[in-house]
Amino acid sequence: MRTIIISILFLIFGNLTFPIGGGYKPHENWYSGFFDNACVLLYEEMNLSELMQVDAFKAAFTGYKKLNNNNSAILTVIDFSLPSTEKRMYVLDLAHKEVLYSTYVAHGRNSGDNYATSFSNRNGSHKSSLGFYRTGGTYQGSNGYSLLLDGLEKGINDEARSRAIVIHGADYCSEQVIRSAGRLGRSYGCPALPRELAKPIIDTIKGGSLLFIYSNRTDYPAMSEVV
Repeated sequence: MRTIIISILFLIFGNLTFPIGGGYKPHENWYSGFFDNACVLLYEEMNLSELMQVDAFKAAFTGYKKLNNNNSAILTVIDFSLPSTEKRMYVLDLAHKEVLYSTYVAHGRNSGDNYATSFSNRNGSHKSSLGFYRTGGTYQGSNGYSLLLDGLEKGINDEARSRAIVIHGADYCSEQVIRSAGRLGRSYGCPALPRELAKPIIDTIKGGSLLFIYSNRTDYPAMSEVV
């Protein structure tokens, strides 16, 4: 019953707009708190607590509610606060409250070794970029079946196309590499996946769904207009 009531209220208040002005501040604060509660409830209903960090999900869900103009139920979250030796990419079906994939993902070679600690939007940096992306179409390239990404945040990741930041499979993204090297190999900035999962994941998320790359760095929220 609690779940049904909160879901109904979420639908009602999700469609309300509040005029800008000091007189409506209490309503805005109430709505913010309600949104947080609904977000945590969804996190619990999807049994994500042992899979991904709640702060990563909250940030991803915040952007999803603002940017999901394609009405896609698919949300992909990459948590670069975790080491490459952990499965830190999650493909979520929010409509059916299911985790479709949980897998390893590589970061850019100049972003760090086992942990990604440095990020850039600059061409030639060979670093990963944080923030929200929208998936595009697919193509066959030098790395095989690949997925185009459009960075949605100006100054943070909007050079993704010009930098050729795409999702693709890579031999250096595997448990065998982790066992031999103590970490995954690294890309030129692309979120590279295990070869065997690249195609099924790409086919699941292609065509306009949202992807969010998270880090616990404080400079990203300070720059982002989404979270």
